[in-house]
Amino acid sequence: MKPTLFILAAGMGSRYGGLKQLDGLGPNGETIMDYSVYDAIQAGFGKIVFVIRKDFEDDFREIVLRKYEDKIPVGVVFQSTDALPAGFVCPADRTKPWGTNHAVLMGKGAINEPFAVINADDFYGRQAFEVIVKDLMRPRTRKGDYSLVGFRVGNTMSENGSVSRGVCSSKDGYLTSVVERTDLSYDNDRNIVFTNEYGMKQSLDPNTHVSMNFWGFTPDYFDFSEDEFIKFLNLNIENPKAEFYIPGCVDALIRSAKVSARVLDTDSTWFGVTYSDDRPSVMEKLAALHQQGVYPTPLFK
Repeated sequence: MKPTLFILAAGMGSRYGGLKQLDGLGPNGETIMDYSVYDAIQAGFGKIVFVIRKDFEDDFREIVLRKYEDKIPVGVVFQSTDALPAGFVCPADRTKPWGTNHAVLMGKGAINEPFAVINADDFYGRQAFEVIVKDLMRPRTRKGDYSLVGFRVGNTMSENGSVSRGVCSSKDGYLTSVVERTDLSYDNDRNIVFTNEYGMKQSLDPNTHVSMNFWGFTPDYFDFSEDEFIKFLNLNIENPKAEFYIPGCVDALIRSAKVSARVLDTDSTWFGVTYSDDRPSVMEKLAALHQQGVYPTPLFK
């Protein structure tokens, strides 16, 4: 059974000001998401599922999905603030989404095979998709046997300011923790540095693995996630800014010894438009990939 690619796109409307603002960064107006779909098809995924907001379903189907529907089966599920487990009611003043792992939970019922999760607005590179497909298709003998594509932090930096990354620790190839670092940047000597919990600058080896939200799961993750979400809601339902993130959920499950996650190395270079000044560089990188023959022109004919 071919795995599914689950694309987190529920935040697109708010981040881009509407779907018509989806940025055409490729030489023929391709969006970053177009490249992810193309790479997924080439790597061997069998289906694409998007999680979006219900209020822009029509525009999404017209502007986005129709490009892919004759290339690979596609589906859509919806994230909303009131999609909560039985016994919970969304507070009336809650406007912020419940986070990326809540978005993943929306796939329960639509995904019955191993699946990868990615962000809609990140460029991950072909090799990263090939690595995760191979892992998702291996035999499993137990529940909770997951994976994470570990990008080397030196391949994920911006020249235009600091970035946030989930810095991974591992043992024998398995993830032991993910710690969010919010101010990774270059110093004057081109070292990658961040401020640790004691307020001191600390350097990071450029080959250190970081999470860019490229996860590999099996459908049992939905049940594990729902249990953790209930715990989260019991503590945070009245906090209008609290969000249920994938790294936090996986980290809790690993610490409780319920699951494991292999760290899959990739030499792919991640990029995205973290800052407006990143845009020209991203366009140059995509144009170069077309010129090198990595991608056809146009991407989807």
